[in-house]
Amino acid sequence: MSTFKTTRRVAVSLVAAAVTTFAVQANAGGHGIDLEGKTVEWIIPFSETGGSAKWANFYAPLLSEALPGKPTVVVKFMPGAGSTKGANYFQEQEYDDGTLIFGSSGSTQFPFLLGDPRVKYNYADWNVVLASGTGGVAYLTPEGAAKMDGMNAAPLQGMDFVYGNQGATRLDLVPTLAWEMLGLNVESVMGIKGRGDGRLMFERGEANIDYQTSSSFLSGVTPLVEAGTAVPMMTWGALDDDGNIVRDPTFPDIPTFKEICEATDGCETSGEKWDAWKAFFIAGFPAQKMVFLPAGASNDAIVTYTKAFEDIKARPDFAEISGKRLGKYPQMTGAAANKALDSGTNVSASAKDFVVNWLQEKYGVSLK
Repeated sequence: MSTFKTTRRVAVSLVAAAVTTFAVQANAGGHGIDLEGKTVEWIIPFSETGGSAKWANFYAPLLSEALPGKPTVVVKFMPGAGSTKGANYFQEQEYDDGTLIFGSSGSTQFPFLLGDPRVKYNYADWNVVLASGTGGVAYLTPEGAAKMDGMNAAPLQGMDFVYGNQGATRLDLVPTLAWEMLGLNVESVMGIKGRGDGRLMFERGEANIDYQTSSSFLSGVTPLVEAGTAVPMMTWGALDDDGNIVRDPTFPDIPTFKEICEATDGCETSGEKWDAWKAFFIAGFPAQKMVFLPAGASNDAIVTYTKAFEDIKARPDFAEISGKRLGKYPQMTGAAANKALDSGTNVSASAKDFVVNWLQEKYGVSLK
């Protein structure tokens, strides 16, 4: 069957607006930097098996070619504490010569949004040069999928599910809250270092439900679907121009969570729980991955990296090669990237309060 702390928010919004103006001025008068003979280190705070790895490994050779001087771009994986280890490390770094960049994910944004005490980083200090939207696909074993009644997930409510979870405050709260809303009994095995590790648990039979971001699903799960060992259940969806959830353009034949919820008794697409889920979906996926220069980055460095990513997007083959590897999602620079940063690091107080209380009740995680 083919069935996705108030002060911090204010600071990020102000800085995002300032950087947008700054970037426009920089583009008008910046001279850029030359990276000839240098090595750019791109920190990814996850393991080398997940969607962030595939995203960075896709862009790295293209970025090497697009940057002045054609430097070597090396992706360095720094997993730990659900990505806060790598993000905290990056926060401690100051701009030097443009040879250090960082790749953030929704699983880095969520602990920041929720005030996780392990977070020592602040997005307001960083300089965004690319924002990539993405989607996500939840999938089941053939046994689980066979119990679905069309888009009605109610027959799954009698099953026991196991899921490899990166952490309660990470991007995984989007699928786990969705599955709870559908009435599914899903036990989380906590502490995996990346979504690729969750997929490996599924492949080994240690988990029987999983989700992957689009890039990882395309490369890592599609072979399982073709082999008949995994069956797509739903995507989280995408947003139209009016903010409505619609089918994911990369997976138009797979129903959205909203559709599955509407077809399942007891699951509501209105009310406090739905509003919280949608708020965190928006914060976590339409601006799911971002590239940053560290604090103190020069005007010229921001111009250089922004232009490099714009040149990559302008390649005549970009739509084809990115669609196969990343899916069909916006790749944003300049003002659009700053707008994405703002949406990815802001949720309403009511959505945050709901999720904070839910995490306490479900996992015993206290963020108050």
